Amino acid sequence: MKQGRGFRHHLAAAFTGFVDLRSVLALLPPCVLFLTFLTLSSSSSDSPLAGILRPSSSDGLPAAGITNGSRIAICLVGGSRRFELTGPSLVRHLLGEYREADVFLHSPLDGDAYKLSLLKEVAPRISAARIFSPWALPVTAAHKLVLTATGSPNGIQGLLQYFNLVEGCLRMIKKHESRRNFTYGWIIRTRLDGYWSATLGPEAFRRGVYVVPAGSRYGGLNDRLGVGDRATSEVALSRLSLLPRLDRAGLRLLNSESAFRAQLARSRVAWREVRAPFCVVSDRRYRFPPVANGVPVAAMGSPGPLSGAKCRPCQPACAGSCAAKVAKGLDPRWSWTEWRNDSLRLCDASHGWAEGWERVFDRVAGAEAAAKRRKMARLDVATCAEDFKVMREKAARWESPPAKEICRLGLLRRPANSTTKFA
Repeated sequence: MKQGRGFRHHLAAAFTGFVDLRSVLALLPPCVLFLTFLTLSSSSSDSPLAGILRPSSSDGLPAAGITNGSRIAICLVGGSRRFELTGPSLVRHLLGEYREADVFLHSPLDGDAYKLSLLKEVAPRISAARIFSPWALPVTAAHKLVLTATGSPNGIQGLLQYFNLVEGCLRMIKKHESRRNFTYGWIIRTRLDGYWSATLGPEAFRRGVYVVPAGSRYGGLNDRLGVGDRATSEVALSRLSLLPRLDRAGLRLLNSESAFRAQLARSRVAWREVRAPFCVVSDRRYRFPPVANGVPVAAMGSPGPLSGAKCRPCQPACAGSCAAKVAKGLDPRWSWTEWRNDSLRLCDASHGWAEGWERVFDRVAGAEAAAKRRKMARLDVATCAEDFKVMREKAARWESPPAKEICRLGLLRRPANSTTKFA
């Protein structure tokens, strides 16, 4: 992933401003420095220090003190590529941890959608599901100014599709709230291609603060997971509808992460970065070893937490002092991932998945997840369609093509190691 020339200029200017300002503050007397700090703390969220000050400005309480009695919505979005690997971990560590939470599913119809049948065991908790055939979204002149296609596999259209998936889930939640005449206290939004190694900690729940994973910022904020109360989630999930505000502010050449940071800042929503126990399973190839603005791909068995970094099941090609050396060379404003205490082990992602990755996954994920992976590999159209039928009948609201269409699309044309190329 590379930055556009204009985007690099904006980042360099902001960072230079921060360095210069820090040098000046170092020369001021303590009393003046304190007054200056107070002034900066209350200034515009677009100031060079905003990203440093805002994450620490949380007045919230740990989850144990605020989630009891509050309704939680869990929003699952994105393509279902490798869901045979990620699905069981998501069900166990996220949906299993918040058993009273309502589930909302928003996913495109593609050759991997049949894998969503793994959600059958949580079907009674699905408040709304929408599996839809994607269509091209209009790309306006403002979109071309605000967004950059650099780093997006499907260009600006790919970004808009991803934003539509996220905001579409918010629309589903709002419709459900309106029908049932209540409001959720919390919304957890995550991706279907995330592999979870543990549960979220209480530090992820802060009232008045939107919580995102640390690292993998790509010049903005990591947007692969978000946890917020109802008010902050309203802003954070409005990925499409807030683009005109960014255009009016004169912001240009933003990728997904920098656009996400800008929409929170412009809406004066504070954020906090925490380490989260999940990674995004990726089939993309990246230069190895990564340097500067390169993309590290973690071994799925890394101790972590990996905070949404790219990962895959592999025998680590670089660990210990090797991983530390690589990580120290990565730009912390870009693709940096926590590496201390031997928490990060790296794959060589310059090629496809190595032969025998299944054995690596089974060892890392455990016997239960391994059994589900093997069961998915043997799935036939009839069983798949029956699983979707059960989900449709038990879910509160279900919108999708016929079950057999979903199953046939993937199972009758399933090549070895099939994946989706979506956003």
